[in-house]
Amino acid sequence: MGRTAAILVARLIFGGVFVMAAAFKFAGMDSTAGYIASAGFPFPLLLAWIAAFFEVGLAIALLTGAFFSEAALLAAAYVLFLALAFHGPSRWEGNQAEFGFFIDHFTFIAGLLFAAVHGPGDRLAIRKSYL
Repeated sequence: MGRTAAILVARLIFGGVFVMAAAFKFAGMDSTAGYIASAGFPFPLLLAWIAAFFEVGLAIALLTGAFFSEAALLAAAYVLFLALAFHGPSRWEGNQAEFGFFIDHFTFIAGLLFAAVHGPGDRLAIRKSYL
């Protein structure tokens, strides 16, 4: 019972993070595009929309357990990209807090990798993953 509860809480946290991230993007798409542009990426508004829908997909998979391991691996890669692109070494000099944001991404990546390996919990999965 305790294992099942812990897995469910972890999935709610994982999914909730991506629900919040997508919600903030949808609520402020122009601001998100501006942040993407400030990192030097082309087509920032298009990338903001793609990111928001990608995060919705991750949230659905992590919350429902459908393709859970695959989604957790994609999420880990995505979070690594975000850490490097938006909080990487080029940003540390101007704002030391960016280093903390950078490091925080790796704790999330570690949890996602652990989740990818161990899966969504047998009693909690809608569909088993292929990994």
